[in-house]
Parts: sequence; structure tokens; C-alpha cells
Amino acid sequence: MSKLGKTTKLKTALLLKPRVTEKATWAEGAESSVYTFEVSPKANKTQIKEAIKDKYGVSPIKVNIVALPAKAVMNRRIRGYKGSIKKALVFLKPGDKIDNL
Repeated sequence: MSKLGKTTKLKTALLLKPRVTEKATWAEGAESSVYTFEVSPKANKTQIKEAIKDKYGVSPIKVNIVALPAKAVMNRRIRGYKGSIKKALVFLKPGDKIDNL
């Protein structure tokens, strides 16, 4: 494998999956170009920007990152934890879209 192919694969591996929830879909809206992704805990804004460029072919205006901490949950008197995640809000230019989510 060429070095370019390997780095592209590593960049796109930072994007774990698109986060399609009611709130995320509402944030996207009809006129807004905001997309939400779950990303690797080690990813930073510039790496996410490059991964979006490589995978979807659009260049983001800005990227916001939110780190959600682990939560304690109870299920029938058994204590457990929901895992922590890191999500990225990707803002695109008006008119740009990511079609193949």
C-alpha cells in the first residue's frame, strides 16, 4: 500500500460514525449545514477537518468538539456506566452537503 493510501485510511479512521439523533438532525435543519460525528478520543480539530475533506470531499468552515463524560446508570439495582464519547460538530459552507451518511 502506498504511503498516501495509508495516511488517508488513518485520517478517515478518526471518524467513528455519524451521530444521527433527533437533536443532531434538528441542528442540521433545512438551511443549516451542520453535521455531527462521533470521533476518536484522540482526534483534534485539524485532524477531523482533514478527514472530512478526504472522506466526503467537502471542506468544513469550522469544527467544534464536545467531550461527553461517562455516566453512572442503574439497571435493576445493578450499577453500571455508559461510556464516554467525543463528538464533533462540522460546519460546512451554505449549499455544501454530505449526501452519503
